[in-house]
Amino acid sequence: MRLVIFTEPQQGASHNDLLRVAQTAEAAGFDGFFRSDHYLAMGGSGEPGPTDAWVTLGALAVQTSRIRLGTLVTSATFRQPGPLAIAVAQVDEMSGGRIEFGLGGGWFEREHTAYGIPFPTVGERFDRLEEQLEIITGLWATPSGSSYHFDGKHYQLIDSPALPKPVQSPRPPVIIGGHGKKRTPALAARFADEFNVPFSKIEDIAPIYERVRQASAAIGRADLPAFSAAAVLCVGRDDAEVRRRAAAIGREVEEMRENGGVVGTLAEARATIQRYAEAGATRLFLQVLDLSDLDHVELAAQLA
Repeated sequence: MRLVIFTEPQQGASHNDLLRVAQTAEAAGFDGFFRSDHYLAMGGSGEPGPTDAWVTLGALAVQTSRIRLGTLVTSATFRQPGPLAIAVAQVDEMSGGRIEFGLGGGWFEREHTAYGIPFPTVGERFDRLEEQLEIITGLWATPSGSSYHFDGKHYQLIDSPALPKPVQSPRPPVIIGGHGKKRTPALAARFADEFNVPFSKIEDIAPIYERVRQASAAIGRADLPAFSAAAVLCVGRDDAEVRRRAAAIGREVEEMRENGGVVGTLAEARATIQRYAEAGATRLFLQVLDLSDLDHVELAAQLA
């Protein structure tokens, strides 16, 4: 199982906070450092305020050397697809080819109204997500010296030089995730290199992966996406340390366990990770909510 540290900086984090966690995760041997892409805290003040995901990753690209970097996930409502393709390709070059690109339709209406971002209906958000995936992967796949055209309902590109190109070939890995029963599996089958199920009970994960397998078979795709999951992390050397860490993030130990969290002593956490593996996951995103607790990150590295 590949393990990734996943952060939620909209809850309150400066770039220096994220840098310390990313560098600690890299030194400890984690596979990746990912962050959410949100502009509003979900509970609490969120101070000192939100940070932009791709500005953060551009900085971390030159402040780290080995660890994979990415979003889980960028919202298609936040950015136009052409400039987003440019930004991701640029950060991939800055990192030496370590970027992974998660993209979703967007769901948190309040962050849109708080910062003046249009928030279409759910149907339109999925339509825009599909067009963005087609455009961004199409721009990256266009041979150098050729131009790219797209005439969609929501986006039109005319005679684009489709530059710059990412370092990774054929492209940075594309991650799609969610719990949707129809359109999400269909988009994953068409575009995803990895499909992620976030924050679910472990017993519910395998049926969601199966929907992606079925959608892939329906279009004749043989090379299935990799499967991953995301879960809150709360581990300790003993039960008292676990309870202390749970209290620090305002959560209950049993509640986190019941909802698929990687919670408990290292032995208990390893048993949970094994259950994810048995469900079909090959990578696990460990959500770290207390970014000041670097010892937590270092301890969790022993789970690998």
